[in-house]
Parts: sequence; structure tokens; C-alpha cells
Amino acid sequence: MVAYVLVDIDVTDPQGFEDYKRLAQAAVTKYGGTYLVRGGETATLEGGWSPNRLVILEFENLARAKDWYNSPEYTEARRVRKTTARFRMVAADGL
Repeated sequence: MVAYVLVDIDVTDPQGFEDYKRLAQAAVTKYGGTYLVRGGETATLEGGWSPNRLVILEFENLARAKDWYNSPEYTEARRVRKTTARFRMVAADGL
């Protein structure tokens, strides 16, 4: 069963965030993930949620998404992002 990772990002240092994006993309690719949404325009249809920068990733399953998140490669990306952005992230099984 596929799994999705949804991320709401508030970028605080756009220039430094470029390093995070490079590291994150390499890690996503290595662990078989695919970007479905990567920071495009959003429209709030209901409720008060208005993401700053929305990213949606797809992995083959939830275990693989967790492998990616806990990998050495993504751990390095997370270290870089701590000074460049605030994240809210969840993973969920798909259909």
C-alpha cells in the first residue's frame, strides 16, 4: 500500500533553504520517493488551513517513508533545514 508524506513548510531563509532542497531531493530519490506536489500554488477550500509551502511525497509504503525520514541522508537534510525553515510533517497510508 502506498504512503504519502505531507509537509507544510514555512521558509525563513530562502537562500539557505536551497541547500536543504538539494539534500532532501537526493534522499527522496534514493529511498524511492516521488514528489507529487512541490511548493506550487495552493487554494484554501474550507477551514483555516493555509499552508505556506506544501510538499506531498509518495513512497511504496509507510515503512519505506519512515526509512527515508530516519536515513542518514535525510538526517543531514533535517540538520540543514533547522536554520532555514519550520516544518509540519505527517505520513499516512494511501489507498
